[in-house]
Amino acid sequence: HRFSVSAAANGELAADPAYTWMDVETYDTPGYSSKPGLSDYEKWIVSLGESSFGTKDQDFIEEPISRGDPNCKIDLAFLVDGSWSIGRRRFGIQKKFLMNIAQVLDIGVAGPLIGIVQFGNNASTEFNLQTYRNPQDLKIAIEKIPQRGGLSNVGRALSHALGTFFSSEQGNRGGAPNVVVILVDGWPTDKVEEAARLAREAGINIFFITVEGADQTERQNMVEADFVDKSVCRTNGYFSISVPSWFKLYQAVGPLVKRVCDTERLACSKTCLNSADIGFVVDGSSSVGTGNFHTILQFVANISKAFEISDTATRVGAVQYTYEQRLEFGFDQHSTKEAIITAIKNIRYWSGGTSTGEAISYALKHLFSKSKANKRKLMIVITDGRSYDDVRAPALAAQRNGVIAYAVGIAWAAMDELEYIATDPDKDHSFFVDEFDNLDQFVPRIVRNICQEFNSQPRN
Repeated sequence: HRFSVSAAANGELAADPAYTWMDVETYDTPGYSSKPGLSDYEKWIVSLGESSFGTKDQDFIEEPISRGDPNCKIDLAFLVDGSWSIGRRRFGIQKKFLMNIAQVLDIGVAGPLIGIVQFGNNASTEFNLQTYRNPQDLKIAIEKIPQRGGLSNVGRALSHALGTFFSSEQGNRGGAPNVVVILVDGWPTDKVEEAARLAREAGINIFFITVEGADQTERQNMVEADFVDKSVCRTNGYFSISVPSWFKLYQAVGPLVKRVCDTERLACSKTCLNSADIGFVVDGSSSVGTGNFHTILQFVANISKAFEISDTATRVGAVQYTYEQRLEFGFDQHSTKEAIITAIKNIRYWSGGTSTGEAISYALKHLFSKSKANKRKLMIVITDGRSYDDVRAPALAAQRNGVIAYAVGIAWAAMDELEYIATDPDKDHSFFVDEFDNLDQFVPRIVRNICQEFNSQPRN
């Protein structure tokens, strides 16, 4: 029966050169751990059978809350296999592995936080991300986890992580990448692909460590063959680690830690809702009128509400234009959804002419020039009439600078100008309504198109 560990894993193997394979029966010999010549790791394996983890680790004096490593700020869930097939000793090896990870990661409030879910037939949270905030307390808590038994339902465990574990109520910090490490004895006893897809689309990074993989005959009995490749973000080996033996699981500590802490490569944590700089270019001309201008602002607010707003997730900025242009607020001014909505509602109606081309150029220079390199740049231009200036050259310049443009026209807006402004294909990026009150019907469609475009791009 194969063991696998899924995690937003990181790292390089720290193999113990003094370690050599020994027969399991040898380890069972009473008193063997006291024999001379054993490596530290061999003594540790023997202690698993003789006295679990002993009482030594329980004598820790409680430490104050650790700050942790700020270069590895992640929210990490270990999904621990508690199925009966794993047995007592292997369940102990899992726990020792987790204790080593907790020590190496240097958990704390400014760095990585760890919670643990145990699964068998069903999944349940042993403790969440905020329960333990220093390595020593976490190690003691891991040691005390009892084995609950059952099957190895990994898909159900992933669904639990998506639906419950990473909620704000469970301590999810929002600005930290979500990472899952799944430990499985053998192969899953339920389907994993669909649950993994939903988890990835929600921004959860999934990694697998496989131990003693199934042979060809065993693979035919799997519920879902090739479940590792179907579950991870990429299949180039970065999100999966293969370990040849249970008793060499310790070698995966280094690779796992290195990879989960390399947040730049946790591409799965980027979703269509948390990885953009969205700039609204809003028509404030006289033809709009005060009442209709407030309708436009509500439309802008409703689009913004659909995204995850923070200084590390999606950011929002706004420009209002007539003959002139005004930066209402930039990408770096408001870092919460509430602050963004308030800022939008406080925009004062300007009134004047309609120079949409100059407005696009202004937004490119004063708004999108401050966009972060790793953000998708989305411009949403809203206008109710034909522009007094040319829109083609500014729109082309924006697209050459990597800006994806959406054009929303109302009432007297010119269809040809909307198509010039919009990124190709026009049908996905340009919209027209004849009444201001009908604007809101486009909110779900615009958000859906943004997400479809994001999900269609290569992620490697």
